[in-house]
Amino acid sequence: MKWQKALLTLLKERKDSSIALAIDTSARPAHPLLIQNIVKLFETARPDTLLVQADFKIRDVSPIGTAVIKYFKHGKSSYTEVLEWAKEEKIDALFYITDVTGYFYEELEVNYEVFWLVPDDYLPRVPFGKPIQVA
Repeated sequence: MKWQKALLTLLKERKDSSIALAIDTSARPAHPLLIQNIVKLFETARPDTLLVQADFKIRDVSPIGTAVIKYFKHGKSSYTEVLEWAKEEKIDALFYITDVTGYFYEELEVNYEVFWLVPDDYLPRVPFGKPIQVA
């Protein structure tokens, strides 16, 4: 329950910021109910959140309450397109549910907050931003 409180605090602190929740859909998650609960938390706390579904490209961007999450089986994941999208859309804080095994262009400039929500018992090193273990 510790991560839920931390995540809720982050969302409340950013009540006047534009936020987005991205989900790595490159593979079926080990804990799909956990992912659903995270989405529900965002939907309840910040109903204005945009939900971005992406693997090696953005598959869907929609309001969080209307999205149906679709996973793929290829396992390829790139964060580049989502990170560029967040910059173009002037997102202040991007929350990304992923195992952090994807790639991105190293030259990419990220001038907003990124929180990596890792639904696993192992918390890998993240390239930038702040990791939050949500397992």
